[in-house]
Amino acid sequence: MDVPAYFDEVDGGFMPTRSAVSAWSAEQVVGPALTGLLARELEREHATDGFVPVRLTVDLFSPARLDHTTTPTVRVRDGRRIRVADVSVVQNGVVAARASAVLLQPSQQPPGELWHRAREPKPPSLKVAPTSELPQVPLFSSGADEESWSTTPTDHENAERKRTWQNPIRVVTGEELTPFARAAIVGEAASMMTNWGDKGIGFINTDMTLALSRMPEGYEIGVEADSHLSEHGLAVGVTTLFDRHGSFGSAMVTSVSNAGRQISNAQLDVAVTAHM
Repeated sequence: MDVPAYFDEVDGGFMPTRSAVSAWSAEQVVGPALTGLLARELEREHATDGFVPVRLTVDLFSPARLDHTTTPTVRVRDGRRIRVADVSVVQNGVVAARASAVLLQPSQQPPGELWHRAREPKPPSLKVAPTSELPQVPLFSSGADEESWSTTPTDHENAERKRTWQNPIRVVTGEELTPFARAAIVGEAASMMTNWGDKGIGFINTDMTLALSRMPEGYEIGVEADSHLSEHGLAVGVTTLFDRHGSFGSAMVTSVSNAGRQISNAQLDVAVTAHM
């Protein structure tokens, strides 16, 4: 069975597919495609010798087009316990996005008790969201009712806390997702979860920082909004990432107002299935 992907490998690089088209513009690559591709390249080149990626920061400072893309990487630091690497998205000789990763060597937990988040995000039941190896249409929930899952964003046309549960498409055609790439794709939903209000989405994120205490387990990942702060058209949003075994990381985005091209809730209904 053909599984949709954001990119095809072509001529030593990548060509965006129709699944990579952004809801903001038919000529731009959607954010999750870029975060997934950048994570893939950093992991393949630098997650070696026992090092594990724990932090990914992606800067989305220029529209990436539906053009041939290369992803040169460089290792910035290579220590005994800490490794740092960078990667860029290059199109027609121009850098459209970049990312950096911190990779660490796992070790023994220190002693002592620490404060933990009192309330853990709750995934949908297996009856609502059966586990599948194949990508699924994203589920959404809002407010205090954690059983209000549906595939239709207009069901959540409110100013309440948002959450999503996703089994994403592939980064590259014919290639299974690694847990890190999967987290990078779904983590970009931090923008939608924190910037989505009762009139749709009027902020566009300029970055995404993913931080992981462990790799996700299974095929599905949840993202729940923790906070949205905004003033004068500038916003910061923080989310918690979780799977069926509990919370495992966070994702943060900074965003800028794009009110002139606000995405309505009805447009979201179309956009969420366009990448499947």
